[in-house]
Amino acid sequence: MTEARQVHNRYIAAWNAHDMDSLVRTLSPDGVTISPDCVTQGFEELASVIGEFWEAFPDVRTTVMESYDDGDTAIDELLMQGTHLGPYRTPGGRVVEPTYRRISLRCFYLTTVEDGLIVSLRLYFDQLQLRDQLGLPCE
Repeated sequence: MTEARQVHNRYIAAWNAHDMDSLVRTLSPDGVTISPDCVTQGFEELASVIGEFWEAFPDVRTTVMESYDDGDTAIDELLMQGTHLGPYRTPGGRVVEPTYRRISLRCFYLTTVEDGLIVSLRLYFDQLQLRDQLGLPCE
């Protein structure tokens, strides 16, 4: 198992446990995260974004479907599932009150690790699929 895989697996475990302290310990202080929702740099920005997402989907979990490692990079296809039980801020800034709907999204993580910490984490998922599952019109 590569170092990138080990660090990424710790990140996934912390995400699923909603353990922010453990999650930020996997990240470089200057690490960059890119997702359909936003771009963050450093763990304070990422912790804020993830905290809001966990509030919106308090039971959200990911299940890794496929994995691939190449040197300092870990790649996962995963299934993210949860229930919309709190306010969710869309990329456009609109706050959507709870719909109580379940989401099930196929996602893709590309994680780069240097010196035992994540320096780049990219999360991709279909934003229209998420909006559709929440019953939201296109913005």
